[in-house]
Amino acid sequence: MENIDPKHTESGEAPKPIEKDYESHKEDPGPAQPAVTEKDENGAGSVLKWIIPIAVVIGLIVWFAMKK
Repeated sequence: MENIDPKHTESGEAPKPIEKDYESHKEDPGPAQPAVTEKDENGAGSVLKWIIPIAVVIGLIVWFAMKK
């Protein structure tokens, strides 16, 4: 943790508003509209909530079988 880049630490400030005029804020722009409002329709969360419990159960079965 000794090599922390100061650009990547949390400052506690409020998040920047959605950028509407990129040309005037080129040095330090806020996020674009699609980055904030995009729907997460094809995200991995819905798949992972099924895969992780199944993997844990399979792992426990294998662990108990190897323990005997």
